Amino acid sequence: MNKVHYIFALFTFVVFCILWMTYETDAIKAFDQRASDLLFGIDSITWFHYLGETKVIFGVSLIVLVMIWVRLRDYNLMFFVFLTIGIGYGLYQFLKRVVERPRPEIVDQFTTFSFPSGHATHGILFLLTLAFVFSRLVKSKKASQVGWIMAIIIFVLIGLSRVTEGRHFASDVLAGWSLGYTWFIICAWWYFISHSDLNKLPRTNSKN
Repeated sequence: MNKVHYIFALFTFVVFCILWMTYETDAIKAFDQRASDLLFGIDSITWFHYLGETKVIFGVSLIVLVMIWVRLRDYNLMFFVFLTIGIGYGLYQFLKRVVERPRPEIVDQFTTFSFPSGHATHGILFLLTLAFVFSRLVKSKKASQVGWIMAIIIFVLIGLSRVTEGRHFASDVLAGWSLGYTWFIICAWWYFISHSDLNKLPRTNSKN
């Protein structure tokens, strides 16, 4: 992972903090309204919210953990999945309760808090984690690139689905993507550092 990813993770963290501090300003409210006017009610995007449901994410993640154990026996990678998806879930749930932003006013709206969007945060963490694991399961660089592209397209659609449904403001979704990407890169940094440390360990000569 090159330095660009770390620099962009710092940028997305700053974006998250700015959105947290400014979501009540006229500029952000205007942004949210324009996004809602553009996206609200687009059914072809709305159904993607099912892919960002917590039960779907945790269910698929359990399958991925089994695949890692069977195919790779990479326990650091298994812990990486726990960090991104498990701890990531707790992180955005905690922040929702800290920020306490009400959701948009629509009929039959949820009573939980709005900022950041859980679907956007967990969606980006889930899809990037899948792409990350997939890139370690396949030898083809092209297949790995396709996996990353598909992950990006799907997490974007999951996030947008929350605006098309009126469940979240667009700024909630942008904040969720920003937080999710930052946390993903932190976890990826840990993974590569842990593997680097393992490679430095002295190897036992099997003939001794």
